Amino acid sequence: MSTVLITGSADGLGRLSAGRLVALGHDVVLHARDDGRADDALAAVPGARTALAGDLASIEQTRALADAANAAGPFDAVIHNAAVGYREQRIETVDGLEHVFAVNVLAPYLLTALIARPRRLVYLSSGMHTGGELVLDDLQWARRRANWSGTQAYSDSKLMDAMLAFAVARLWPDVSSNAVTPGWVATKMGGAGAPDDLEAGAETQVWLAVSDDPDATATGRYLYHRRPRDHHPAVGDPDAQDALLAALEKISGVGLPV
Repeated sequence: MSTVLITGSADGLGRLSAGRLVALGHDVVLHARDDGRADDALAAVPGARTALAGDLASIEQTRALADAANAAGPFDAVIHNAAVGYREQRIETVDGLEHVFAVNVLAPYLLTALIARPRRLVYLSSGMHTGGELVLDDLQWARRRANWSGTQAYSDSKLMDAMLAFAVARLWPDVSSNAVTPGWVATKMGGAGAPDDLEAGAETQVWLAVSDDPDATATGRYLYHRRPRDHHPAVGDPDAQDALLAALEKISGVGLPV
């Protein structure tokens, strides 16, 4: 039995992954952005041990979530599933950060740095990451405010998620760290008309979290339905990874332990 934490597991792919892991007999800890949604998550995934609450748009709450996770752990695997989508307008968080960046990129970075190191890490990316840009001098879309694009901001965030997975794989050789694209699936983010298989969209992250298959314990890959897929050149670039980590440390005040 493995102990697994899944962020953003009140609905969508996170909840689907949680239900599968519980059915397989694993010890699952859920997460939602507030207490009400945490209660909803527990009701929706019978057999999960507990649900932690914390708004990933807030650095303070994300740090508190990491503390709560450490109290509930240690974990064999953490699935960084939580995200906001591409339909958003540019809004700022309580910390003055652009919301998509804060939830999709800074939060998983902080949780990675602050939660006791698991054996496996899974980061949800997207096929849209291939259209992402690494604009390290304007991560908050301040200079580009007039040209805001929710689609571009989301693509950028999913590029950085994949880069984070590969950076961790390089810097933490004792941890299996991978990025996953679930495909365009019918969640609240993907929309009802999404063409890919929702059930298959959860399969790879569950497999990476708990399977003893040697392919599931490999590290530093970008996967779709368990198979490697081509990724943006920046994903595997150590210099780009290091530059991103330095920017995230500067913004958050938290470094990635190495």
